[in-house]
Amino acid sequence: MRGTDDKSGSLFSYVDLEDRIPTKHPLRNIRRVVNDALASLDAEFEALYTDFGRP
Repeated sequence: MRGTDDKSGSLFSYVDLEDRIPTKHPLRNIRRVVNDALASLDAEFEALYTDFGRP
């Protein structure tokens, strides 16, 4: 799935995971690094997608 994950937590759970993970937990740093890495690859991902659906 591409794009932001702002609302994905509300789709499947009644408990917001952001509230369950402590502010200083290492997973927050890992998530930031992964999101930055994926953002830097966005142009390459964009080239793989078509504007009109499956070729």
